[in-house]
Amino acid sequence: QVQLVESGGGLVQPGGSLRLSCAASGFSLGYYAIGWFRQAPGKGREGMACISSGGDSTNYVDSVEGRFTISRDNAKNTVYLRMNNLEPDDPAVYYCALDCITKYYSGRRYVYTSFDSWGQGTQVTVSS
Repeated sequence: QVQLVESGGGLVQPGGSLRLSCAASGFSLGYYAIGWFRQAPGKGREGMACISSGGDSTNYVDSVEGRFTISRDNAKNTVYLRMNNLEPDDPAVYYCALDCITKYYSGRRYVYTSFDSWGQGTQVTVSS
């Protein structure tokens, strides 16, 4: 059974940083592109970042590019999301997912997945 476990969320002040982790249970993440997604209260789940299986290609949506960094350590079977300069629009439950893809519409980048075995996610709160 595919199981992803997210961790590392918490409460930070605006401008603060967090590093999220996504660990796999029972299978190797190294075969898959992995994405980070988030869902704020009352909103749909949206993709933030996507990293290729080998880690040589990364893509970000406009709202987080330059602030968030996705990375992976396949030896540790873990994918990370480093979030810097957190803003009031960033609070959400953050999830990771397999098989992310990146598409472009009208000059903007979007991250999607057809993955549907979502974990519990990790809560990120930004407040002073």
